[in-house]
Amino acid sequence: MKKLLVTGSSGLIGSEVCIHFANLGWQIHGADNNQRAVFFGPSGDTRWNQQRLQQQIQNFVHHEIDIRHREAVLQLIMQIQPDAIVHTAAQPSHDRAAAIPFEDFDTNATGTFNLLEATRRYSTAIPFVHMSTNKVYGDAPNEIALTELPTRWDYADAQYEKGIPETFRIDQCKHSLFGASKVAADISVQEYGRYFDMPTACLRGGCLTGPNHTGVELHGFLSYLVKCNLEEKEYTVFGYKGKQVRDNIHSYDVARFIEEFIKAPRIAEVYNIGGGKENSCSILEAFDIISSISGKKMKYKYNETNRIGDHICYYSDLTKMKAHYPSWDITKSLTTTFEEIYQSWLAR
Repeated sequence: MKKLLVTGSSGLIGSEVCIHFANLGWQIHGADNNQRAVFFGPSGDTRWNQQRLQQQIQNFVHHEIDIRHREAVLQLIMQIQPDAIVHTAAQPSHDRAAAIPFEDFDTNATGTFNLLEATRRYSTAIPFVHMSTNKVYGDAPNEIALTELPTRWDYADAQYEKGIPETFRIDQCKHSLFGASKVAADISVQEYGRYFDMPTACLRGGCLTGPNHTGVELHGFLSYLVKCNLEEKEYTVFGYKGKQVRDNIHSYDVARFIEEFIKAPRIAEVYNIGGGKENSCSILEAFDIISSISGKKMKYKYNETNRIGDHICYYSDLTKMKAHYPSWDITKSLTTTFEEIYQSWLAR
């Protein structure tokens, strides 16, 4: 039986990957220490998700480990001897990073480097998939000419009709400290791939979402928005008239792409992974979608100050992903994703 190591296994993508590969017959090892509760407080606690995995996956092995601890990471990988590694553990908020810069960098950059070196010492042949972020592009996408529509911004430049490609620049722009730590991790994953001929992938995620997301105000756009609607809590819109656009991809479709990559891995690849233009929406449009599902009007207030480094409009160009892995495509529509998140919060 093949063994998969998933870091951040109690998080949104990590837990989805665990379930998906368990269903494929893999033995699952999850590494998580509930650091999200430290970053975001009780509302960010993911122990419930760890318990869900332990209940649903036969022989699931949980490892209470902090990826910042180098020796522990080295020992873990040598102990497990996995056939593939999916690295999703991170400090995920670009707003939070400025308040905890050392914790952010040590988790995102150093933690990733620890895993890469431990993997290299064990085997240069196994696939290593890293969940990166579209924040590696900083605020450079905001330089693209935009068109203001009634409920959203959109690209006015035909070059970006399908979205942001992987060739988009990452330098000479503002990233937030989170974006900078993720750039360090992203480049390290690529470098280990190229320098040591290792099969690695950086998945530069847009709005990764789904029913098992523990959304909070500083991270988890759709999950938190739906929770606010359900609880009739006031949501704060930060700048850009609420017309800022995100492309949303269900965690299941992310796990499916990771499956495709692990089946046919490539050296030092980079993919922009998101819902694409079809699964994009603005905050105002998201309000309308969830209100139509719940029957509740969205309560919100407007703050004219936008978040530092925030994208006005961002959706991923999926051309490269589909070309390299033609059997993969988006299967969960935007409306379906909203409905699943809503039902999950109701159940919780």
